[in-house]
Parts: sequence; structure tokens; C-alpha cells
Amino acid sequence: MMGWEAWFTLIVLGLALIALVRNLAGPDVILVGALTLLMTGAVFSPKLPNPAQLVAGFGNAGALTVAVLFIVSAGMTRSGATQRLTRPLLRQATPDNPLTPRRAQARVMAPVLALSAFLNNTPMVAMLLPAVGDWARKTGIAPSKLLIPLSYAAILGGMCTLIGTSTNLLIYGLLLADGLTIGLFTVGAVGLPVALAGMAYVLLLGPRFLPTRQRLLDAEDDAKQYTVEMVVDPGSPLAGQTIEQAGLRHLPGLYLAELQREDQFLPAVAPDTVLHEADRLVFVGRVDSVVDLRKQRGLSPADEQANKVNTPHAHRRFIEAVVSPSCPLINRTIRDGQFRTRYNAAVIAVARHGQRLEGKIGDITLHPGDTLLLEAPSAFVTDQRNRRDFYLVSALDDTAPPQHAKAPIAIAIVAAFVIAIAFRWLTPLHAALLAAGLMYLTRCLNASTARAAIDWSVMVVIGAALGIGLAVHHSGLADAIASTLLNTVGPHPLLVLAAIYLLTNLFTELITNNAAAVLVYPIAKAAAASLGLDLTPFVVTIMIAASASFATPIGYQTNLMVYGPGGYRFTDFLKFGLPLNALVFLLTLALTPLIWDLTPPALPV
Repeated sequence: MMGWEAWFTLIVLGLALIALVRNLAGPDVILVGALTLLMTGAVFSPKLPNPAQLVAGFGNAGALTVAVLFIVSAGMTRSGATQRLTRPLLRQATPDNPLTPRRAQARVMAPVLALSAFLNNTPMVAMLLPAVGDWARKTGIAPSKLLIPLSYAAILGGMCTLIGTSTNLLIYGLLLADGLTIGLFTVGAVGLPVALAGMAYVLLLGPRFLPTRQRLLDAEDDAKQYTVEMVVDPGSPLAGQTIEQAGLRHLPGLYLAELQREDQFLPAVAPDTVLHEADRLVFVGRVDSVVDLRKQRGLSPADEQANKVNTPHAHRRFIEAVVSPSCPLINRTIRDGQFRTRYNAAVIAVARHGQRLEGKIGDITLHPGDTLLLEAPSAFVTDQRNRRDFYLVSALDDTAPPQHAKAPIAIAIVAAFVIAIAFRWLTPLHAALLAAGLMYLTRCLNASTARAAIDWSVMVVIGAALGIGLAVHHSGLADAIASTLLNTVGPHPLLVLAAIYLLTNLFTELITNNAAAVLVYPIAKAAAASLGLDLTPFVVTIMIAASASFATPIGYQTNLMVYGPGGYRFTDFLKFGLPLNALVFLLTLALTPLIWDLTPPALPV
């Protein structure tokens, strides 16, 4: 018999679920509202957790580890380490090595699955989404053939380790609170075979059954055409490669207009032209492609002014600014006007009414209305926004130039972080804090970037969900649901496990993976205690089920992230993802009893 506290918790939980399904507000707002109602109920009954207990989830070890891992992932991105690890696989096809959709999907999924096991999978997809989208356009393969595989690979990779996804870390935090623990690869005993089977499913059926669609609005329609001059650096990995091998042919929204080698000009550059150190390359194209070109390892702006900007790379941004008629450099060249000295900013590219501008960047004479792409300190925007030299000064989002020299350091830090957890030398939180601190001390990222890297809405959802889960347990609601579950399916452990999986998976598809895991955990704990079984197989089942969101774009963040860029429809996920949901469910139920003993203890005679 449930007391009023359990009924009250159930009503609050039901209202929250309805609000989440109907998308009445953001998940963070809804769950904080539910937590507030539970705090109010606690005033009238000691059976409900008090306010201090309900908000303790915001300091949970698993939740804090998630926050710190956002910073570690940002260090990998800003140092160019992620790009260095994935670029060799995201190469263009050649006549001798044609690229089919299946091979392209394998090239995307293999590195993402491996990296997502050790880096939080949501920021991993955020880092790779633009690169995979651009690669799809370069290779002529529809983005819709590659972006669902990208999301699914990140989800599957996250199932393989304790640190692969925020859900696993959340459950780990709950286990610690109960005086229990699991290892880095405990979930991988089921997660790795499931991940490999899931990848095989995508590669077998994806080329045929994933749709061929383009985005409704493509950035190719951008009318601004920038002219940018780049030089092949000394010791560049591009030296000795052909234009095609270096990935500089058929760039999305960007074309190679000419190549200068000493006094030789090549206005029509053949794809088999071999690059040399100090080659000057003139490109024309849209702004986002120019920014991506500037981030490529081995290429630098030809006039070297970017190297003389008096600000560390970690504090720079790409900024667009329109030259006003009152600018003192009007009718003067960029070099003669000493643009870099005057503004502490380097001109990377210039756009003028869609025209291609001839000559070197430093020799371009500025006219009113010219749009400049600058590499400058973040403070340039506030310094110049209210002055008369430029109109429409705006920073491009998340466009700080990567510090490629720091990439080996960032990779070494993450490798040490994984080893420390794998051998249980440190807790995940301790190891993550050390990794984030080393990223900062070695200047792989700065403090402002670290602060901006944390997705605070995710952290609020996690903290609130943990408080709600505590109320589900203390109010007696978890015991009531567990008893109903056992009465319905009987005391057979495998059937109980299946019911917990399906309940978690249903919550994941309807609300969020983190909230689903936290809400089902106390139910699983009560069921395991009733059966007299180890909690570990139930915990692993929740981890897999909470991540296995393939049938809708709203159940998991990475699916939502690729939904728009891939031009998908809701039914695309349902048709392709539902069989994968079923495959993961069956494999989890088949593998779990082989790894853990699910035989209930014999009753005393």
C-alpha cells in the first residue's frame, strides 16, 4: 500500500513526463520545477528527502565528472588533437581508391566509436559534425548517409566504458553513494559486443536503407566570396602530397584559384600537382570554408601577419568586419596601412561584392564596404564595435584557431587519464580533474574556453534528475513499482531484467537518457534486493538501455544534433533505428546471464 508521499511523487513525476513529452519547456526548466514541488512536499512529511538532500545531486561525483569531461573534450578540440586523430580516415576518394557509401560510413564510424568510449560522446559529435558534413560534400555522398551513422557510432561507443557517456557516470555516482563501485570496462562486457553488432548492422543495411537527402538550406548559397592566400609551412605534412591527396580539391564552397611557386604561377592547378614547402595557394570561397582552411595543420596565412598578432592563440577568434568610409586605411593597401600594427589583428581574407580579388592579401587596397575576415583577440569586437572604422563587427562562433603544436600533449593527457582509470589508480573524478588541469597548464585551452565548454543545461538536468530519483526511492514509490513489476513478470530474474530494460528504454525515448537512468535506478535496486541478486547486471542493463536510443531523434542528444544537418524526417529514425533497438535489447538479454550469475539464492529449508 503506497502512502500519500509515494502518490505525490508519482503525480509530480507524471506531470514532468507529460511536460517533457509535449516539449512545454526545456528539460532543465521542467525537472527543476518538479524538484521544487518535491521540496515543497518535503515540508509536510519526513518520508520525503529534505531540500538539502534533494539538491545534493548537483554535487554528485558522477555529475561533476561529466562537467570536467566537457573541458577535457574542449582541450582535445582546441589543440587540434581530435582533427589529427580523425583526418587520416576522412580523406577524399581517388581513382585508384573509390569511396562507396559503405566505406565512407565505416571511415566515420570506426574512429568515432573508438573515441566515444573514452571521451563524452555528446561533445564528440559536436566536434565532428561540421567535419563529417563537409567531407560528405567533398566526396559527393549525401550527408544523410553519414550523419545517422555518426550519431549511432557515438552512442554505441559510449556503451563500452564507464566514462563514455554522462549516463554511465551518473549511475556510477549513484553506486558510490550506495557504497558500491564498478570498473572502467565493466559495462563493456556487454557494451562492446553490442557496439560491434550495431556497427555491423549500420554498415550492412545503411547504404541501402538510409535516405539520400540534402539540407533544405545549404551554406553553398552564401553570396560572400572571400579571397585568401595560404602558404605550405616548412615541414608541413602536406608537402610531397598532390592537391587531391591533401584534400584541397573539391572543397565545399571553396576552390583553389591559383598556385605560386617562387616566380611560377599556375592559374589552373591540376589535381595531381605535388605540393612543395613554401608554395602559395590562393583560394576563393565562403567564410566557413575559409575558417576550416585556416585550421588545417600545415597551412598558414601567406603574409605571416597572424603570427605577429600580440595575443596568444588560445585567446584569438575569427572576426568579420565591414570597412566603413571613415576607416583611415581607405585607398591604402593592407600592408602599407600597417593594419596588423594598428589594430592588433591579421587580415586572413577579403570579400568584395562577390568578386575575386587579384594579388597578395597585403597588396589589396581597401575600399568602403569590403568585408574582412580577421584573426584577432576576442576584445577586438568590443573595442571596435562603437568606433567608426568598421561596421558590423562580429565574432564567428567557436572559431579559435587550433594550436596544432599542442595536439601531442593533449593526446598524451587523455591517454594518461584513461590508463589511470583503467588500472583504478584514481577515481574518474580525480583523473578528470587532473586531465582538465593539465590541459590548462599546458595551454591546450584557456580558462574562458574551459568555462564555455561546460553545457550547463545538461548539468542542471543531471542535478535535478538525481534529486527526483532520490525522492522516488525515499517516498516508497520505487519499492511499489518494483513489487508490481515482480508480481507481473514473476520472480524470474531474466524477465525482471527485460522489464527494467524496456522501462528505461521507453523513458529514454520519451524524455532524456539521464533522467531515465536516474528514475529507473531505485526501481532496479529494489528489484535486485527482492531477488537477492547482485546489483551489477541490473546497473549495466540500465546503462545500455538508457543509451540505446535509435528510434527517435529526440531521445538522445546526438540524434537531435544530426537531425537538421542531415535533412532527416522523424520516420527515418523510426524505420532504421527500431530494428537496431530490438537487436541491442536481445543481445543485452542474451549476454548478461553469460557474464553474471542471475540464479536467485536458495531459500532456507
